[in-house]
Amino acid sequence: MLFSGTNVAAGKATGVVVATGIRTEIGKIRDQMVAGSGAERTPLQQKLDEFSRQLSKVISLVCAAVWIINIGHFGDPVHGGSWPRGAVYYFKIAVALAVAAIPEGLPAVITTCLALGTRRMAKKNAIVRSLPSVETLGCTSVICSDKTGTLTTNQMSVSRMFILDKVTEQDCSLHEFSITGSTYAPEGLVLKDGVPVRCGQFDGLMEVATICALCNDSSLDYNEAKKVYEKVGEATETALTCLVEKMNVFDTDLRSLTEVERASASNSVIRQLMRKEFTLEFSRDRKSMSVYCTPTRPSPSNSSSKMFVKGAPESVIERCRYVRVGSHTVPLTGTVRETVLARIRAWGTGSDTLRCLALATRDAPPRREEMQLEDASQFATYESQLTLVGCVGMLDPPRQEVSASIELCRQAGIRVVMITGDNKATAVAVCRRIGILSQTEEADGRAFTGREFDDLTPEDQRRACGSACCFARVEPAHKSKIVEYLQSFHEITAMTGDGVNDAPALKRAEIGIAMGSGTAVAKSAAEMVLSDDNFSTIVAAVEEGRAIYNNMKQFIRYLISSNVGEVVCIFLTAVLGLPEALIPVQLLWVNLVTDGLPATALGFNPPDLDIMAKKPRDPREPLISGWLLFRYLAVGVYVGLATVGAATWWFLYDADGPQVTFHQLRNFMRCTEHNPLFEGVDCGVFESHYPTTMALSVLVTIEMCNALNSVSENQSLLRMPPWLNWWLLGAIVMSMALHFIILYVKPMPVSVSGLPLPLPAWLVVMQISFPVILLDEGLKFLSRQRPGG
Repeated sequence: MLFSGTNVAAGKATGVVVATGIRTEIGKIRDQMVAGSGAERTPLQQKLDEFSRQLSKVISLVCAAVWIINIGHFGDPVHGGSWPRGAVYYFKIAVALAVAAIPEGLPAVITTCLALGTRRMAKKNAIVRSLPSVETLGCTSVICSDKTGTLTTNQMSVSRMFILDKVTEQDCSLHEFSITGSTYAPEGLVLKDGVPVRCGQFDGLMEVATICALCNDSSLDYNEAKKVYEKVGEATETALTCLVEKMNVFDTDLRSLTEVERASASNSVIRQLMRKEFTLEFSRDRKSMSVYCTPTRPSPSNSSSKMFVKGAPESVIERCRYVRVGSHTVPLTGTVRETVLARIRAWGTGSDTLRCLALATRDAPPRREEMQLEDASQFATYESQLTLVGCVGMLDPPRQEVSASIELCRQAGIRVVMITGDNKATAVAVCRRIGILSQTEEADGRAFTGREFDDLTPEDQRRACGSACCFARVEPAHKSKIVEYLQSFHEITAMTGDGVNDAPALKRAEIGIAMGSGTAVAKSAAEMVLSDDNFSTIVAAVEEGRAIYNNMKQFIRYLISSNVGEVVCIFLTAVLGLPEALIPVQLLWVNLVTDGLPATALGFNPPDLDIMAKKPRDPREPLISGWLLFRYLAVGVYVGLATVGAATWWFLYDADGPQVTFHQLRNFMRCTEHNPLFEGVDCGVFESHYPTTMALSVLVTIEMCNALNSVSENQSLLRMPPWLNWWLLGAIVMSMALHFIILYVKPMPVSVSGLPLPLPAWLVVMQISFPVILLDEGLKFLSRQRPGG
């Protein structure tokens, strides 16, 4: 069956179309994406909706309570004895209360915080396509990651090789070498027993380098824009090309070469010695390929043509009759064969599960004229009577930073599941190398192939998804099923993918992550795109998501505690019968301008020191827990008491104030010339703007102190000082500057009914405001003592 979108590399055929449009496999994928594209709200959106509903109910009840409590004051003399005027006056107070309680700047601040988060993620190579999903990353409890290119480098690299050392009738020994370097960069050492060696000292290694360079159609290329070495051609052959550069068997001086010249320096030397005449292409039946080469400058010691062969060890060794030991050729005995195959099996099934290739030559091949190159069935005959030179073992190495990232996930309570199309043995070996599985842990029950998974009952499949850490030989359809089962455990799943077939699973997962090298369809279905295809970028994005959520909680705490303080202020003045401490325009100024700058700057808070040492939060938990609500209320009540206290202080104790009694202040609405309670008191003093200016100044100053408290939810200012967030310090300076402008620069004071305050009044403002820092430090200390604090 040929699917739409398939590229035909060679040949021709006649086909019968059996499906078109949405009936094709591509069409079915489109239907799956549409079916799973319901507008499901993210955890943050759900929490904000719930928070808004609760806040609206509380505000409505408090406003109604304030209006009802003051029904007895509707007819006070201050209202001219008019009951309707009194009712309107207290209705205005209720409206002011609503203005004070509603955090008007919250939507703008949340959007700004999310946008700042996406910018920081983009700098870390994680491009977010859906703004609300930034926060959802912080809830991630399971990361389902592809292996190739995400957990590994997707750059095949030769890590081991051997040639024959000594051969006797009863014994055979090998020269084994390890090679450093895990990318296509031609940088690395050839080690024997951990010690670097000069490859030119070993005749066998010189012949290995010759076969790797000539029996090869790929090359290295230096991308000057990206400053990296890239493959041109097939990954396996590029690994051999890179090996030749590391071996440098002719000791070419590489110091003066540019990066572009370095990509092919050693290979070029070998290709100048031998000319490739033709290639016998790889085929599945013989599992090998070969090249026919002749010397460019024939000499007595090197005058004949040769065939160089590479391929699957079991296939190539079967056609070998001899082995190369140094510069000598000796017969391939059963002992030698078993020794070589045992070493290859050990490499292929060990902790590395290397992909092995045997390298051989035919020293006296048929002449070119005698070979029927158009008949591929004869190629195996030409690749016979071979001499085994050596063997190389290569792998797609794990990224260097992946192990640390997986350990970080383990500390953060995040389960990592590898999903790959590779065979199970290779997948399990990689899991062990990077730490998903420990070296002693059994893979039974933790790793499944796609076929094994399909053979399970639905309930067993669900249980497998709850415990497995590796799925091998899977089809894209398995990914959707795995996501579905994980969601049944209320897991928040991040799923990676790059192909068209991965799109439904990316759409279904809470966080679909497409590879930057993937298809456009996968990217359109995903919430996030990794420009570097790196697993560590996912972990960094999760950490950023957690930090963003914490920062949002901090500025919600900052705004709500401020608004609770304003509500307490208005509620107290209304219940106690005190003059207004704050008027509506001042409340709007504080909520929209003064508080907005520090709240936005809190989005730049650094992550908490222990942010990746905590388990993922439950997406169903409320935005504000009971303990957090208590903390908000405690700080808010202090803010309200301090604000009312500042206005009251001016009436009772300020040297320039009226210095009335508290009883007179509570009954100020009954102040008339004929009321003996107010004898000697000018009733106009109760309409002075000084007490409201005092209250406004205390509210602004105390909010700036509260902003300093919000650098971290639970960490003390001694551990996470304010200068970790310079944006916040700048915002506080700017907010205070704006406050001074509306008090001291004419005609601005008129707009908020303010007056310039003398220095003694500012000293009182500071004394009232600074204790909020000590209060919050105490609450943070109690939070750290609580379980999970």
